[in-house]
Amino acid sequence: MFTRHRGSEGRRPSRYGNGETQVHLRGLLTENLSLNVEKSGATAATGGSSVTYGRPAPSESAVVGGEYEGRRGLPGAAGRPPSGMTQSVVVQVGQCGNQIGCCFWDLALREHAAVNQKGIYDEAISSFFRNVDTRVVGDGGSISKGKICSLKARAVLIDMEEGVVNEILQGPLRDVFDSKQLITDISGSGNNWAVGHKVFGSLYQEQILEKLRKSAEHCDCLQCFFIIHSMGGGTGSGLGTFLLKVLEDEFPEVYRFVTSIYPSGEDDVITSPYNSILAMKELNEHADCVLPIDNQSLFDIISKIELMMNSGKLGTVIKPKSLVTSSAGTSKKRQEKPFDKMNNIVANLLLNLTSSARFEGSLNMDLNEISMNLVPFPQLHYLVSSLTPLYTLADVNIPPRRLDQMFSDAFSKDHQLIRADPKHSLYLACALMVRGNVQISDLRRNIESFCISD
Repeated sequence: MFTRHRGSEGRRPSRYGNGETQVHLRGLLTENLSLNVEKSGATAATGGSSVTYGRPAPSESAVVGGEYEGRRGLPGAAGRPPSGMTQSVVVQVGQCGNQIGCCFWDLALREHAAVNQKGIYDEAISSFFRNVDTRVVGDGGSISKGKICSLKARAVLIDMEEGVVNEILQGPLRDVFDSKQLITDISGSGNNWAVGHKVFGSLYQEQILEKLRKSAEHCDCLQCFFIIHSMGGGTGSGLGTFLLKVLEDEFPEVYRFVTSIYPSGEDDVITSPYNSILAMKELNEHADCVLPIDNQSLFDIISKIELMMNSGKLGTVIKPKSLVTSSAGTSKKRQEKPFDKMNNIVANLLLNLTSSARFEGSLNMDLNEISMNLVPFPQLHYLVSSLTPLYTLADVNIPPRRLDQMFSDAFSKDHQLIRADPKHSLYLACALMVRGNVQISDLRRNIESFCISD
């Protein structure tokens, strides 16, 4: 059975920020297999013998149909306005959240610059960026169309120390962030969840609300908040989860997607396990979707690739714009930091996840469909993620990975962003998102092969 994505008529074909094929997987490990496929926002779902492109037809389920008609987002329950795309706001909390967020904005700017070479402020850019007229005194006048004047990220930066935020404001992306959308303190949370959640939460609640309201007012149709934070630190775990309660109370109709970085077993912060447990309770109650990322998994991925490079197994060097290569590493003046490559993997996960919100396409998938299709019950919202390919070789004589290999890699334990082996578990729901020049027939063949083998 085939259905079109409602509201997609008249849209331009999908545009891609790069020419490579990327497959990444997210899902819940339990029973009943359901696969969704996205091509830079294009989705296809298969369960049994039927295939659906885009959204399910209203006749398939009265409940699902009603939800799509009045899906969550501002303004009201109308969802996406017919004249344009939705907008999202990124909230970066703590040192880890701000470093990953900074990497995400750098990659997003590069991707849009590669596509939009005329410098026109269009709907794709407006999904995550504002176009501000710097000649206007005060808050600056927003320009809805025309030439790009000064892009400002739809972001709120929060940290209870000044170091990382000051470094961002002195770095190459300093003009991307609105200085009025920053919240900092001096003392820090001391790696204590209670200090971040109870002390700084109460102290800065009104300021946080004001920044969030201002960000929401700059959106024509606010669909989602992306929260990036760590689970081991005091600010990320404490204030980051306090923020979720604030968002739920103030913006109940807007989705809350959380990217949580979990500490490894060798973390040198002795309070990190306690911070993680206390933060988990808040994530269970107030988040719509959580993408847990394990620090140890990121470290293992980077270590394996570097070992292959040093041993000569890869046979050649990795391209500068590969997944594990820091986007900011292209600057000769900037010294690459130890966590840059790990942060770059997480930033690429968010980049691919938001591709359908940032670029138009006839088969685009809404962000709310991720939660709707992969979260069967409110607290079963922890989604396992993986990415492939993790690197691209610079030698043009070496053929790129075939889709079959990438499909297999997506389910390999070596590509998971948490320490889990999908092949030793069962899926309650599963989504495959593909960006690049891929044939639907190849995707269906791989999905059918995977279902038969399992």
